[in-house]
Amino acid sequence: MRACIQRVSRARVTIGGKVAGEIGPGMLVLLGVAVDDDEQRARTLAEKTVGLRIFEDADEKMNLSLADVAGAMLVVSQFTLLGDCRKGRRPSFTAAAPPELAEGLYRVFVEAVASHGIPVATGQFRQHMEVELVNDGPVTLLLDTRDLERSRRSDPGQ
Repeated sequence: MRACIQRVSRARVTIGGKVAGEIGPGMLVLLGVAVDDDEQRARTLAEKTVGLRIFEDADEKMNLSLADVAGAMLVVSQFTLLGDCRKGRRPSFTAAAPPELAEGLYRVFVEAVASHGIPVATGQFRQHMEVELVNDGPVTLLLDTRDLERSRRSDPGQ
């Protein structure tokens, strides 16, 4: 499972010109589900995302979580995060989960975030959406559950 997380002043997603989801200050999460993902990975990613301290404290240090700043989260499904561009010019999406699996795990992620008391807005699964945001910072992070599962000790860059 992959997430592109952006700290935002505000964000919204529209479908056919109608607002489907909208938040003020918080996080926009573009969420991609892989073929081998499961509910545990969805919950792990939700837990990690909710706990990220990417909001500034009084000393302008990124030290506060989404809950600390009473922020909200807008979650938008994004299978293209699993695109493989290693060969040719057209991305391959074979690593992306089929829609039936992806939608269920997307919902597990959203419910896990909401269980922490975070207001969650969403787009609509399998719809063409327009996403508008004001990136605050900018702060943008990429998370992949496979990376989270690896021990930090096994990473020579740590």
